[in-house]
Amino acid sequence: MPRKPRVRAETGFYHVIFRGNGKQLLFEGDNDRMHFLGMLRDKTRADGISVIAWCLMDNHVHLLLDDPLNALSHAMHALATAYARYFNDSSGHVGAVFQGRFTSVPIKDERQLLQAVRYIHDNPEKAGMAPAREYPWSSYREYVSGASLVDDKAVLGALGGREQFEDFCRSEQFVGYYVRLGKRVSDGEALLAARDVLDGRDPMELKGLSRPERDDALRALRHVGLTIKQVERLTGIGASTISHVTTRQG
Repeated sequence: MPRKPRVRAETGFYHVIFRGNGKQLLFEGDNDRMHFLGMLRDKTRADGISVIAWCLMDNHVHLLLDDPLNALSHAMHALATAYARYFNDSSGHVGAVFQGRFTSVPIKDERQLLQAVRYIHDNPEKAGMAPAREYPWSSYREYVSGASLVDDKAVLGALGGREQFEDFCRSEQFVGYYVRLGKRVSDGEALLAARDVLDGRDPMELKGLSRPERDDALRALRHVGLTIKQVERLTGIGASTISHVTTRQG
């Protein structure tokens, strides 16, 4: 079956995710991380892409990129190929390093851009590794102290300056951004996934909508991967209603 073409972002911004093959580690140490960042700088600049945010986790990587020339696939393929070759040579690993194609989420507007920046920097804290401001392998410190790899103009311009960055990261402004990495949405991330689909709306508000609006919202929640049980818990709408609405044709 042919691969589906990637959805192109009209804004040019993409949230990109690389995952280790079979959840394997992508970095054995800090030297590997430094090599990856050097390659990221080289491959993106060669294709006219700006790095807006980044975070290196143990077995996956988050990037936020500005791709005005529609060169994302070329640059990310070059990055993955170069790093996989380096990693296998340096570690003695044999076989695929990355799990399939990279994931790319098109960013539709400024609100989602800011949401993605916060989501990327929050990854270490969500994983129980370190608070965002203390984690050394993300662009958080670049936004606080001055940019090196990242182009921070779009984000700081939207926030009103560097001084507002940490306040925004601690705030509840623009809550609701979610990227599913696995086959299912965990119960712990179900509310985040729902708010993302509903543009920040509380799922409990669905009960007060007109039937057509409610039904469209229920179908959207199921489409993103939420189970009927999860939708029932989040919305307070009965499972039989959810099942009827989301399984019928037309």
